[in-house]
Amino acid sequence: MEPDPQASSTEEPRKSGTVDPDEEEEEDAAVYMNFMKRHRCYDAIPVSCKLVIFDTTLQVKTAFFALVTNGLRAAPLWDSKLQRFVGMLTITDFINILHCYYKSPLVQMYGLESHKIETWRGDSFQNVYLCYSSQFLVSVSPEASLFDAIYSLLRYKIHRLPVIDPESGNVLHILTHKRILKFLHIFGKKLPRPGFIRRPIQELGIGTFSNIATVQQTSTLYDALSIFVERRVSALPVVDGHGKVVALYSRFDVINLAAQKTYNNLDMTMQEAVRRRTCHVEGVIKCYPHETLETILDRIVKAEVHRLVLVDTADVVKGIVSLSDLLQAMVLTPAGIDALLS
Repeated sequence: MEPDPQASSTEEPRKSGTVDPDEEEEEDAAVYMNFMKRHRCYDAIPVSCKLVIFDTTLQVKTAFFALVTNGLRAAPLWDSKLQRFVGMLTITDFINILHCYYKSPLVQMYGLESHKIETWRGDSFQNVYLCYSSQFLVSVSPEASLFDAIYSLLRYKIHRLPVIDPESGNVLHILTHKRILKFLHIFGKKLPRPGFIRRPIQELGIGTFSNIATVQQTSTLYDALSIFVERRVSALPVVDGHGKVVALYSRFDVINLAAQKTYNNLDMTMQEAVRRRTCHVEGVIKCYPHETLETILDRIVKAEVHRLVLVDTADVVKGIVSLSDLLQAMVLTPAGIDALLS
């Protein structure tokens, strides 16, 4: 049937090659999501890296000293009886055991001195130590996409994701938010720059802007450990009496107590705890509400830190922007996956 030459339309035909603005905006927002879906976890594994594995029969104290010696934050746990990996030993474990056993500088922490990993992480200790953590080992295949890895990290609220070869059962690497974002920063430079990265960080709503966990510089180190345990945060801005940030104390800083063998004195003030840290620590890398996402990304990657403290012009803490916040906003939210960080 031939078209009626008299027929008319109130809508002009779309010219070839034009794109609907809504579709263009949707594609723009999905740039990083698609990048992560196209790349495997294997792609993000460095050519050379250090990996330490602990047997569950190892003494807890020895294990933490080994983490310090090797400059690591976590290690997979191998159960010789079960002949499989059963979990991860992390700095969070160290914090939990210090918080549970500490009484005073005059009382020795027998729990830390005597326990093996298998005993204090066993069923009788589940309620004390693992109430906030996954009861099983969360891992990922090297062939899984980086999108899948990000989803697992944020869904299970973990900071270390073992990449395990399904054929050999060997751990190949421990993926982190930091490693994934650095991979994107290095290899994603040829990607189109999405429009949203030029918008202010607060306008985008990326980060935590209310009920911020902080610790006074006059508080004790034990007070800080209590906040780590109860609030499940990874770092605490140390503030003065006016709310101005003077330092940042992270979970990783706690492992220095093992290196310096000062874990038996948790009554020291935060001011003293910060002063005693080793020189290789995260400083207070700050950002401001008006700065763009692009600026934030460049700063956090170049400084090789895990978070930025959002402050006003007087350096008063107004929020925290973490690697988890950035990956959620750039990768999962465009996929329609929200609220994993709540």
